Amino acid sequence: MKTVLITGASGLIGSQLTRHLLSRKYTVHTLTRNKKMFKHKNVHPFEWDIEKGTMEPAALEGVEAIIHLAGAGVAEKRWSEERKKELSESRLKSTRLLYDFLQQYPHTVKTIISASAVGYYGDRGAEVLNEEMPPGDGFLAELCRKWEDEVMRFAKIGVREVRCRIGIVLASAGGALPELIKTLPLGFVPYFDKKELYYPWIHIDDVCGIMLYALENENLSGAFNVTAPAPLPMKALMQKVLEVKSSRAMLVPAPPVVIRLAMGEMSEMLLSSERCSAQKIQQAGYRFQYPDAISALKQIFGKN
Repeated sequence: MKTVLITGASGLIGSQLTRHLLSRKYTVHTLTRNKKMFKHKNVHPFEWDIEKGTMEPAALEGVEAIIHLAGAGVAEKRWSEERKKELSESRLKSTRLLYDFLQQYPHTVKTIISASAVGYYGDRGAEVLNEEMPPGDGFLAELCRKWEDEVMRFAKIGVREVRCRIGIVLASAGGALPELIKTLPLGFVPYFDKKELYYPWIHIDDVCGIMLYALENENLSGAFNVTAPAPLPMKALMQKVLEVKSSRAMLVPAPPVVIRLAMGEMSEMLLSSERCSAQKIQQAGYRFQYPDAISALKQIFGKN
């Protein structure tokens, strides 16, 4: 069976995707800063150092595809200038390192599938966003544009490239959902009281499903919105959470000005509206496991 190299395999998406790949009998390699610390069973770890620009060449042996998910977490720390530099360099330098190694060493890599994010579009209100739309404004939009520019270079060396503009990932074990509902035991759930604030949510299994579909369908290339077919205003999404959980908790509006004061520039991550279309990936043949929020939330909360 094929061998796939994953970066960022220990993250929320990477760990779930690894499980899917192993269940399909793929051989999985991964890159890590310290392979002695990497404990994932049945995954072959290799070391890399993004700052030094080094990587074990053996990581590429027999590899036909790279799935590139590495990057510092945008929500983990406040966006100081130093943190923004770290967010940028962890993505751009790691992508350049992969590109440079493919140029320098003989390899069998035919495909690279890279993470990007819906932050590419910036704050666009109720505008329906397809992959042909230009990038928006703000730090995240600029970061995603530069990140994608690095990935597009792989086509120049004969490697098929797919850029996954990932939305707000819904999962039980991480991502946005646990944070959005952490006040539920207190009897209320906040929503950001901003007009036309659309959240392009997607179930984590559909994120993995789309990446696997791109891996196994060589006619796919370029950018794809990795979002469910029905993005919702934030308030509506939170209402569906309460519906699925049969909760009587109150929905409490949180003024955007409070979020901006508390989080500074980082607030754009929460207050940007991206009403993304999933039409392109659907027309390419992908069928969503969880096309609507109710089915996704029922699976996550064990209500099926």
